[in-house]
Amino acid sequence: MKKTILSGNEAFARAAFEAGVQVASAYPGTPSTEILENIVQYERIDASWAPNEKVSLEVGIGASIGGARALVTMKHVGVNVAADPLFTLSYTGVRGGLVLIVADDPEMHSSQDEQDSRHYARFAKVPMFEPADSQEALEFTRLAFEVSEQFDTPVMVRSTTRISHSKSVVTLGEPLAELPATGLVRNPSKFVMLPGNARVRHPLVEKRITEMADWSCGQTFNRIEDGAGEVGIITSGVAYQYAKEVFPDAGFLKLGLVHPLPTQLIRDFAARYKTIYVIEELDPFIEDQVKAMGIPVIGKAKVPICGELSPGRLRQAFDIDPPQLIAVAEPLPPRPPNMCPGCPHRGVFHALNRLKAYVTGDIGCYTLGYMPPLSAMDTCICMGASIGNATGLSKVLDAEERKKVVAVIGDSTFLHTGINGLMDMVWNKSTATVLILDNSTTGMTGRQDNPSTGYTLNGEPAYLVDLEAICRALGVKHVVTIDPFQMDNTRAVIKEAMERPEVSVIITRRPCVLIKHDVVKTHPPLCVDVEKCVACKACLTIGCPAIEWTTGEDGAKGTCKIDRLLCNGCRVCMQLCKFDAIGACDE
Repeated sequence: MKKTILSGNEAFARAAFEAGVQVASAYPGTPSTEILENIVQYERIDASWAPNEKVSLEVGIGASIGGARALVTMKHVGVNVAADPLFTLSYTGVRGGLVLIVADDPEMHSSQDEQDSRHYARFAKVPMFEPADSQEALEFTRLAFEVSEQFDTPVMVRSTTRISHSKSVVTLGEPLAELPATGLVRNPSKFVMLPGNARVRHPLVEKRITEMADWSCGQTFNRIEDGAGEVGIITSGVAYQYAKEVFPDAGFLKLGLVHPLPTQLIRDFAARYKTIYVIEELDPFIEDQVKAMGIPVIGKAKVPICGELSPGRLRQAFDIDPPQLIAVAEPLPPRPPNMCPGCPHRGVFHALNRLKAYVTGDIGCYTLGYMPPLSAMDTCICMGASIGNATGLSKVLDAEERKKVVAVIGDSTFLHTGINGLMDMVWNKSTATVLILDNSTTGMTGRQDNPSTGYTLNGEPAYLVDLEAICRALGVKHVVTIDPFQMDNTRAVIKEAMERPEVSVIITRRPCVLIKHDVVKTHPPLCVDVEKCVACKACLTIGCPAIEWTTGEDGAKGTCKIDRLLCNGCRVCMQLCKFDAIGACDE
């Protein structure tokens, strides 16, 4: 069989192809995004972005009811959005195999929390596999479809940032012959979850989990690796790789199915060793259940509960001397996250800062408006929360403070879960201002398409959702669209809206500078005339990476400098300079 090197996300996509998946749906979210972007190369799979994770799972459920195999992917916080259909899907079961891949983000590399999705598997009473490398990502996902159909259940596969984005050698398998959907088969007692039907299904769910726990004890994805000493380690996922490196002589119970746990296999393994450690990322999910079995183990008493594990962190936790490493001559300079040069959001947050607005923020590139020097974001909870938060604030503030509240949300996030919040804001007569930052893409996760971009996942032209029309249909009387590069107008329009005693929506429309489909029109790069620069540093207040500050020598005044390789001539800084020191470069 052919061998190649794949990331975990590439391996998940390959598994969908090999397993005969017909429908794949997702909402982009790091670290899961690339799964669907790689599935696109397999033409026989109908792959599409959904407006949010709940919709994507419901699309997968529909395909499964039609008899087709379906794959749904999302990041950990996306499961919160998809939880409603997920829990009922556990009761209904499936027709075609249905697999949900969820990518957790320990260390919060690109997330607002470190949620451990294994709890969802236990809570919803569905099985969950956890691969430890790209080979297992492929194998476990293929197996998950077989398990889904064998046990009449949705199956979850848990990835993490390190599994999704690391690469390893993978042996490819032969894809199944194309599996046609079996079509409509009426079975309302199975798929209509009225209380009477649900009561019948619940005992089947409980029986299924018990049977799977027994079944999994004899499966190769749960395996015992004997060690030379008296220490045994129970682990799973990427934590297995770290533990193997740090404890080469220990015995291992490597779990591939983390819910339900193979209780008899755990008892057999624990009987072989004097000391048992449980090494797992984030919560003591396995540890607590093993202790509940009456088996003494050591887990979070030593292993950190917060953050991502690594061999170094495990050595530190167990007081093991680290190996000798090559010393780095100079540490790398810190590089805080920042909006791109020419980002259309930068001027908006500069205006909000100057207007002293209380900004309820949301999830997207624009969350970086929190960072200095823009420093113009006061809350950020979850996708779509900005508008609801603003409504809540408007209910408890006096008239003057109420004017300061401005909700900021991106175009993709607005369509994800912001529309209902705006509907509520109008319906219940809130008075806050809403800014929809429309950069014509889902920028934060890598410039994916959404219903407001006019393209599908495959790059095909699609209906372009009219944001202005949506807002007016919800009852917003004051809807205005502006160019955020026009600094004075942006500030004036926001200021006017903040004074208005009813809901106002401002749509700031300017494409992301990295947008895929259209060439963004830019001006030539700008330069600083050092003779005119008075070192007021006004241009630094927008935090553009293209602008540098040069400290003067021997008492000379400092000055600003613009990196021509980074500048795309958006002219926002030019509008801030009161001394005409910024302009076109002399050739």
